[in-house]
Amino acid sequence: MLIFIREAVAGSRRIEAGARFLHDSRGASALEFAVIAAPLFFLILAVVQVGYVFFANFALDGAVANGARLIRTGQAQMQGFDAAKFKDELCKGFVGPLSCGKLMLDVRSYDNFASAAAGLTPPMNSDGKTNPNVAFDPGSPEQVVIVRAFYPLELGSLFPSAMGLHALGNMANGDRMLVSTAAFRNEPYL
Repeated sequence: MLIFIREAVAGSRRIEAGARFLHDSRGASALEFAVIAAPLFFLILAVVQVGYVFFANFALDGAVANGARLIRTGQAQMQGFDAAKFKDELCKGFVGPLSCGKLMLDVRSYDNFASAAAGLTPPMNSDGKTNPNVAFDPGSPEQVVIVRAFYPLELGSLFPSAMGLHALGNMANGDRMLVSTAAFRNEPYL
């Protein structure tokens, strides 16, 4: 009988310890955070990645707008800019993650906007690589000019593609081709 009483007391103590464990809320916050930590960090990294791409694109847009003004007002033509000199002037407006070495410019002039739309080439080939078919023709007074800048922004160096954040890439190597365009009619600067 004594053994039966000891086992009953030990069993009730185990039940009480189990009940205390179930009702103990210490560490619950840590456990809840551990469950949501991975998706939270992934979401934060995705927001940073998208912000990085948008910031780089806005920086490219600003530089192209300033560079296009040189052509529109005739300053580039009057000073005899060639493609390299125009690229240098445009790169002075770069901020953030952009570097001048990767920039490709395509400047073409047309008689009217209808012919300009038909004469543009895509920035990438069908295989997702950059199209090297670029030109520099700033045009003459009152001609339509299209200034396009292409910039391959590296995404893999910021976050590895294993994290699934490579969805922003549109090139064959997973990078993002940024494109900025300015279309205008040159002023009668002569």
